Amino acid sequence: MVRDRYQYAASVSYSWKEQNLLNIVKVRYLDPPVFVDVGNIVTTYSLALGASANAGVGTVVAGAGAGSIAVLGTYTNTPTITYTPLTGNKFIHALVTPLPPEALFTSIQSGAPADVVMSAILESINGLRNQEATWNGIVPGDPDFHRVRTLIAEIQRFGALRISVKRDVNQESTVLSFRTEDIPPEVHADIIELLRLLKLNQSANEFTVVSGFVSSNDTQVAVVTRSILGLMHTMAAQVEVPPEDLQRSFTFPGIERLQDAAKFIRLVRIHSGKSSPENAFVTVKFHDSWFWIDDNDLESKRVFSLMMLFFTMVDTEEKEGKPVVTIPTR
Repeated sequence: MVRDRYQYAASVSYSWKEQNLLNIVKVRYLDPPVFVDVGNIVTTYSLALGASANAGVGTVVAGAGAGSIAVLGTYTNTPTITYTPLTGNKFIHALVTPLPPEALFTSIQSGAPADVVMSAILESINGLRNQEATWNGIVPGDPDFHRVRTLIAEIQRFGALRISVKRDVNQESTVLSFRTEDIPPEVHADIIELLRLLKLNQSANEFTVVSGFVSSNDTQVAVVTRSILGLMHTMAAQVEVPPEDLQRSFTFPGIERLQDAAKFIRLVRIHSGKSSPENAFVTVKFHDSWFWIDDNDLESKRVFSLMMLFFTMVDTEEKEGKPVVTIPTR
């Protein structure tokens, strides 16, 4: 059990990474993503033991054995794996619906780097726009947006960013506040600059997070978030596809057509080649090419794992009653 449980967990984990990488690559090629979940793994173990003995009759030749004894054992492990296609209006709606702002700030509160999370998930904050991947290429973001996410990351690093959830009779709201006591002067200066860039009241103690492009007052932080499909589209635009596929217009325009690379913030680096790489974090084959993330590329691995984490947040569909494919393996 100790050995098999680890091996099943490792296999499910790696296949999940493969599926997500494959779907990101497919989005770059305008191929619809498809998701299949591992529903159940049922394993049957059997152990059969037996013994036999025989003895010779007649003349015994010097040096030869007159009989033999044998013990036989057979061990089998027969798993049955159930695959569940993730379909239905609820699941598709979850893929294309923007992530709730509380998911963004909860991940920051739990320790995820604020600059990485904001770059991946946010489309805008108080009117400052993030870079965007469109069907015609990548549109650079506002310089002040990237300055804001850098400032929040610095404030987070010193433990001066506070995120809480307030509940009243009608709703829950996410509230941001900043610790101003016992912090270095440079962090206090970062907080002042952040409030100025977001056009927030520098005398206020708390700021409410709301969904929207522009806030209605100077104590609100208005954010527009991406959906899981939007995040995959953003990551797909950064896939390094083979030059011949670009020449034949197999993919939509991505990082290859950037006019000003200095304004571009890379989320993930997905390589491509004609042979399978060594020491890859995850690799898949598509269109006769291999695509992979290097195992030593910590930034890409972090964003990829973050995407998978947010994917689990939107996968709330009940699996009962769905068509399944069951494959017994021998």
